[in-house]
Amino acid sequence: MKLLSPILALWGDDAVGFYCPGCRNMHQVPVSVSGQGTRPRWKYNYRPSAPTFEPSLLIRTGHHVPGQPPPEDCWLCKRHQERLAKGEPSHLSCGICHSFVTRGQIQFLPDCTHHLAGQTVPLPPIPAHQAG
Repeated sequence: MKLLSPILALWGDDAVGFYCPGCRNMHQVPVSVSGQGTRPRWKYNYRPSAPTFEPSLLIRTGHHVPGQPPPEDCWLCKRHQERLAKGEPSHLSCGICHSFVTRGQIQFLPDCTHHLAGQTVPLPPIPAHQAG
């Protein structure tokens, strides 16, 4: 991953990434950087210091992914609980993060399952531990 700005990184040849303060993790956005590839692409304004992506971004993890087992059978939920039971830190979580990123601001839609649902905040700098 190569930083394009403090808030945006190049992720391979055909994606960029930003740190999501709601999920406390990186989100990858497939865009047409190299002009190669076949997966769906988001429109991108090519402004690393104030990115805009269209349409909205919808990230689902764990049992929120369609077709995955229910929460009581979710491997991600179980691993999270195992770590907590051992007293280990755990940033694993199942959830939904649905947002619009416009001019460097991230607008979290109400269907998000994290603490920033319904809020708009600036994209934060990518933390050093995520950038490497």
